[in-house]
Amino acid sequence: MEKDLLINLRGMSPEEYSYLKQVMTGMDERQAQNFVMFYSGKRKSPQDILLFTILGFLGIAGIQRFVVGQMGMGILYILTAGLCFIGTIVDVINHKSIATDYNQKAAYESLQMVKMMAPTV
Repeated sequence: MEKDLLINLRGMSPEEYSYLKQVMTGMDERQAQNFVMFYSGKRKSPQDILLFTILGFLGIAGIQRFVVGQMGMGILYILTAGLCFIGTIVDVINHKSIATDYNQKAAYESLQMVKMMAPTV
């Protein structure tokens, strides 16, 4: 059942799939559905991060950092034109790892929300 729930997430890498399967180990069907609902609302695809990073070359440097919750880096990128575009170029190369790091944090937060919803016995 978990595979059916995860298959609907677009742009998911095999590494992300195996990480989520590991996180979802031991969940019943209802918990798994809640987890996927919470996670899909928070998740950022690597393609979206790449798109936001490319927008940095058009004058909105750092928007990708704001999207993943790195406010300090986003402000630094805005004030320094993406660290003179060097940081923006590095982010274009590393967009998948930026998305992966953010998504792992989002999975942990989603797991905590599911645990909070669990009925106490």
